[in-house]
Amino acid sequence: MKVESQPASCYEIQGRSVTMPCHVRDACSATATWIVDAKAAQALLPGPELEIAEVLPGRGLLSIACIDYRDNDLGDYNEVSIAFFVRRRGEQSSVPYFGTLADMMRGRLPTYIAHLPVNQAFTCEAGQVIWGFPKTVDEIAFDTTGDRARCVWSKDGQNVLKVSLPVGGTRSLPRQSLRTYTYIGGALHETPFVSSAENLGVRMGGARLTLGAHPIADELRSLGLPKPAIMTMWLGKMRGQFEAARRC
Repeated sequence: MKVESQPASCYEIQGRSVTMPCHVRDACSATATWIVDAKAAQALLPGPELEIAEVLPGRGLLSIACIDYRDNDLGDYNEVSIAFFVRRRGEQSSVPYFGTLADMMRGRLPTYIAHLPVNQAFTCEAGQVIWGFPKTVDEIAFDTTGDRARCVWSKDGQNVLKVSLPVGGTRSLPRQSLRTYTYIGGALHETPFVSSAENLGVRMGGARLTLGAHPIADELRSLGLPKPAIMTMWLGKMRGQFEAARRC
């Protein structure tokens, strides 16, 4: 894919300098993935350049990830990611449907993040300015004690969702090169990042999701949620680094 412009290497955010790449030294995350209606998901994408990657005819993938960034260049904060797996329009997997699922499992399938609430103002502004992430400052309670991780996201005085997932795992996730797309000033951008983890646990199903009364919860209902997830993933100790967003 052609990159039309090179990003800056340093950004000033609220009087602080943020130098690229941005490092994540310690975090944990709990992620659930669902098969959703591709047409309904496509309606939530803001531009024509991306399309939902189908794993079955008319079906795509949605993930909800809850993350506790414990040691990060942008601070110590909680985050919830609502993301679709996508491709550039016209791109296809070498093997229809199954190849898309295999690409997702191998970290080769890009994402588009529809919502990315955090609970700290600095990381919110940095995420918006540097990467074009749809970050907002909301209430996020994330409890990882016990045998399940529990996350509650509230916005504008209303509950958006409550989700719990199993924790624990003994495997390691080798360093992977990943990509996510955003829009900055109406133009499509790509952010490359790398991630690795210890204490990895992958399970079929296992998520418990309750949706609230907020309009974002209604968006998720339009996709067919809540329903059983196809898989859940726990990363007990995650590391990574993010490059700056590059215009496509």
